[in-house]
Amino acid sequence: MKNAFMFLVLSLLLVSCKEEIKPADIAKLNGYWEIEKVVFDKGEEKVYGMNENFDFFKIKGTKGTRTKVMAQLDGTFLTTDTFENVSVRFTDKGTFLDYNTDYAKWTEELISISDEEFVVKNDQNKEYHYKKTGPINILNDGKKTK
Repeated sequence: MKNAFMFLVLSLLLVSCKEEIKPADIAKLNGYWEIEKVVFDKGEEKVYGMNENFDFFKIKGTKGTRTKVMAQLDGTFLTTDTFENVSVRFTDKGTFLDYNTDYAKWTEELISISDEEFVVKNDQNKEYHYKKTGPINILNDGKKTK
């Protein structure tokens, strides 16, 4: 009984300590990000090693885009003209990223954000943990990457 009470108190404490995301924090999304892991609704995790594809966010204010890009060995990125429009929405229940393409619309809740990582949760209660990344120059051809 004592253990159950402690578990309940700790659970309530964790839930009440949700990070508040401010409009100024949204600028931290700009740049290249890779998925580090996915946490499923029952707690299982899928950890990603090295990724070939990254997400590139470019957001100004509350509007922007997310583009899938592929890192190249010389430090550049390949991209296509395919992108998703992103709108940031603040409510009393949290901060949300609303995505929109010609074919679909969906929303993810922004759970936390820092300069080096962010976490979003989709409507299936899957949490996507991203870490900041940048160009990789494996060829070591002496050129600086941008």
